Amino acid sequence: MSTPIVRVRDVMRKEVLSIDGMSSAKKAADMMRDARVSELLVARRHDDDVWGMVTITDLVKKVIVPGRDGATVDVYEIMTKPIITVPANMDIRYAVRLMNRTRIRSAPVEDMGEVVGMVTLSSLVLDNSLL
Repeated sequence: MSTPIVRVRDVMRKEVLSIDGMSSAKKAADMMRDARVSELLVARRHDDDVWGMVTITDLVKKVIVPGRDGATVDVYEIMTKPIITVPANMDIRYAVRLMNRTRIRSAPVEDMGEVVGMVTLSSLVLDNSLL
């Protein structure tokens, strides 16, 4: 008997928080803290733009460790852009492989050109029976 395929859309977090790239790193940290998430999608500026992402790691490496004032650092200075997205219909086993190979811990989930959720490497492993 074959194991049913679990798709990324089945396990993704549907709420995706986003922030403007001109917002401060302090505002990003406050949003993450309030929502208990470790990443925020950085909004596209126009239709030809691409999404970005700012993570806890970005805040640590680019603001806290160098001793910068988070209120004076803009998100666009520390974010990653462009980012890797994961298709909503991808089997979670392949999503884990993709995220591991590209060394990313979280990724927006994309369906028909729109971000519809967020998936993390830890949730793919801990919330599912891959092992």
